[in-house]
Amino acid sequence: MPSVTILQRVLSGKTAPCLSRLLLLRQVNKFSDSATTKNDSSNTSNIDESQNERAATDAESSLGEENVSRLLKEAATYSDAKDTNWTTSPYPADAPIFVEEEVKSNIDPLDTCIVLFPGQGTIKVGMVQKYLHFPQARELFEIANEILNYDLLKLCLKGPQEKLNQTYFNQPATVVSSLAALEQLREERPRVFETCKATAGYSVGELTALIFSGALSFENGIRLVSVRGAAMQYASDKCHQGMLSVHCAPQASLLQACKDAEKWAHDCGVEMPICQVAVYLYTQSKILAGNIQALEYIEKNAKKYGLFKLTRLPVSGAFHTKLMEPALKSFCKILYTLQFNDFRCHVYSNYKAHSYGNTALIKKYLPKQIMSSVKWEQCMQLLYNRPAGTAFPRTFDVGSGGRMSTILKLINTKAYEHCIAV
Repeated sequence: MPSVTILQRVLSGKTAPCLSRLLLLRQVNKFSDSATTKNDSSNTSNIDESQNERAATDAESSLGEENVSRLLKEAATYSDAKDTNWTTSPYPADAPIFVEEEVKSNIDPLDTCIVLFPGQGTIKVGMVQKYLHFPQARELFEIANEILNYDLLKLCLKGPQEKLNQTYFNQPATVVSSLAALEQLREERPRVFETCKATAGYSVGELTALIFSGALSFENGIRLVSVRGAAMQYASDKCHQGMLSVHCAPQASLLQACKDAEKWAHDCGVEMPICQVAVYLYTQSKILAGNIQALEYIEKNAKKYGLFKLTRLPVSGAFHTKLMEPALKSFCKILYTLQFNDFRCHVYSNYKAHSYGNTALIKKYLPKQIMSSVKWEQCMQLLYNRPAGTAFPRTFDVGSGGRMSTILKLINTKAYEHCIAV
């Protein structure tokens, strides 16, 4: 008899009639912290429909700083989410729990696999359409819609792209879309869950990887990414900031360029000038982030520092820099309330560039990841490091439209030869 996933059991005939009621109850209660201070005597069973409509309208409206601040305060509660009996994991119920001391002999590397997930900025309007004929993919969006209190699937399918690009919406969309793509992998290559030895996710994709590993339930993952997106949107609105992709010549002076850019920004009146490497993408390419004035300096003086092929990223924040500090309080507030399950495979940390040793480190590494450089190249080098002559495992690039496999090719060509984009 084929294995039945927790998600399938949740959505089975016995449980499905209760699902909407359970999720609706969480939808009503997730703003409980703020509601309690306003009216301790209010009864959560009496749903104020007009308030719900206004909340949905606010989420759909343009994200000014005041509105984002309010949404962030509300989203950061989720204090009622205590019942974990119905939580969802991508893993089949009978999949083995990860064992640190694995037997390496007599294992053909091609019988193992690695799964990679993308970060913010990869999803385009309509991309998820091809996954929706897998029933569980659509169910994931339905659960996410209830938790987020807006129609994420509609946004992913119809846009507009400008709205989907906003951090507040894009981060949840990236995670759910990647997990929807995983349903295609489950259908076409079901042994992935048995043979996967390691997973990694780029930036917000690290949350997707943690959900995939079984350490974080889907429901808690959506709550966490919702707050992360809102918090980083809030930090982005504090000042004009952004990100800039650069290619480096062999003689490039990247560190000096960042120092000079910060000095220029300071002379322009920026109180806390920041310009630093936000992402170590691959040897020739880095992503810088900081104040707009600092990035403009880099653009105007690129040749002087041995930099070329400069491209602004379609984001409004200097992610993975000190400018994200205002996001930490709300993110940590929800992170510290969560419980984690055992890893079913290695998960590689962007912050440390090696795998989590235990689930306790999740609460330590994820906040640091928001303000620290993403060491993607270092993760990939360690992940695919093996003796000469040893075959490489299969790699599945899930949900990026091929971007993660392209980056892998620029880091490790031999590993890329066994990479399949889903």
